[in-house]
Amino acid sequence: MLNTLSQWISQSQMRDWALWALGNIPGFPPIIQSIHLLSICAIVASAVFLNLRVIGVAARAQSVTEMSHRLRYWAFGGLLGAFCSGIFFILARPTRYFDNPVFHIKFIALLVAVILSAIVFSIAAKREEKPLAGMAKIIAFVSLCAWILVILAGRWIAYSEYLFWRDY
Repeated sequence: MLNTLSQWISQSQMRDWALWALGNIPGFPPIIQSIHLLSICAIVASAVFLNLRVIGVAARAQSVTEMSHRLRYWAFGGLLGAFCSGIFFILARPTRYFDNPVFHIKFIALLVAVILSAIVFSIAAKREEKPLAGMAKIIAFVSLCAWILVILAGRWIAYSEYLFWRDY
């Protein structure tokens, strides 16, 4: 399925447009990459801060509900920014990503992290200072681990040939 999607993107005008933008707009690649990284910072910082609060490790004086309301816009705004910026690189070089096992790891971890973060934000928004159940803390911990995996895999996408040796 990913091979078909990669081929479809490779033959589409979207790819041509993304390649044109990345190659012809002065400074566009570093600007888009900076937006991507800043968006990731907003998502991960918000998710990590709330997860640590839910676990009970950080900001104990801060209301979980209030923190959830403050951080959700940063988290989900960052998610939108990361998607909009990351899509340029995927459209420009689809086989680099869809054929890369590290990208698969990142994407699966990202889906897990986003789902778990949405659950944590939802739980935290409804708590109204009631003690958090053990399951909420477990979900928050697994969410933290998923975000760490997203960051590590994202960084290793460019270096996957060192992880998965291939004869070219």
